[in-house]
Amino acid sequence: MTDVAIVGIGIHPFGRHDSSGMEQGVVAARSALADAGCAWSDVQYAFGGSAAAGNADTMVSALGLTGLPFINVANGCATGGSALISGYNAIRAGAADVVMAIGFDKHPRGAFDPDPADFGLGKWYGDTGLMLTTQFFGLKIQRYMHQYGITANTLAKVAAKNFRNGSLNENAWRRKPMSEEQILNGAMLSNPLTQFMFCSPGEGGVALVLANADRAREFTDTPVYLRSAVLRSRPFGSFEVFNPWLAIERGNSPTVAAAQAAFEMAGIGPGDIDVAQVQDTESGAEVMHMSECGLCADGEQEDLIQSGETEITGRLPINTDGGCIANGEPIGASGLRQVYESVLQLRGRAGSRQVPGNPATAFTHVYGAPGISACTVLSR
Repeated sequence: MTDVAIVGIGIHPFGRHDSSGMEQGVVAARSALADAGCAWSDVQYAFGGSAAAGNADTMVSALGLTGLPFINVANGCATGGSALISGYNAIRAGAADVVMAIGFDKHPRGAFDPDPADFGLGKWYGDTGLMLTTQFFGLKIQRYMHQYGITANTLAKVAAKNFRNGSLNENAWRRKPMSEEQILNGAMLSNPLTQFMFCSPGEGGVALVLANADRAREFTDTPVYLRSAVLRSRPFGSFEVFNPWLAIERGNSPTVAAAQAAFEMAGIGPGDIDVAQVQDTESGAEVMHMSECGLCADGEQEDLIQSGETEITGRLPINTDGGCIANGEPIGASGLRQVYESVLQLRGRAGSRQVPGNPATAFTHVYGAPGISACTVLSR
């Protein structure tokens, strides 16, 4: 199988902007092409998506009418990760040597407002309030805290860390640090999660140029290799967003299978990872996903987070760019933002948020409804 390298990265700042989501995607695409030192006409295949800002393939009107295959991708919050996996597989299959993966979005203010029918659910499920994901995540982390001894202060520490990291990121939406006290005293949205423990729908775009690893040096002196890219859907018994019932015998999250497969494909283990980006839809999600990804055991998060091990200078830095909490979540772009940040870290170009010690490996994880997880392993 052909190895895959990331040779170009581009981003449009996250936040709220006057430009359309599509325009933000075009900015990211042009930036990625410039970073790779190539032209749109060099791209042989493209995969991209958004949830609320139009069909990605129509951006050829701005980038160029070259006739390339451009496939729209839609997979909830894992849309960006799914676009990346599609590009990765296209190169490994020999369908192309140069591929773009792109994601962007522009969501209205307020909470996400999904329709139960879009997920095969009856109106009754919406009437319970569980289509409002803040409710679901509150229930899920309550149960986890009870089982494994996670405290509310640890949830606040996660959010404070991510706001602090976001303050160092010129492309983040929320760039003002917040104290643990401010976070704990914020409006309670879904016990135990306060207002500032949640991310918000937002805007932004990210694009990556992938290449056959044999050609990587044609584009860049600092290729980052995509050692694996894996997606899994929920297995029987898992407790995920928009589940209408819960099995008596619990099963694993799709994240467990996706992470295990990603590490196996890459030939390394969680203990070999120098920097990680995991889905932090809210601070409880970061806590739970740490163990689901194999980065620690259930319950170990309490000591790891309290002792600062997940800080930029800690043993396992997590969400070094501020994660979803500081960046917001434009659905199409979130998974690719994680990879963008990981490439910067492995290149040693993350500026004031650079992880010390010359990191050589990175892991990313994105999670979306109705129980989709996408994971990658990267290395220099």
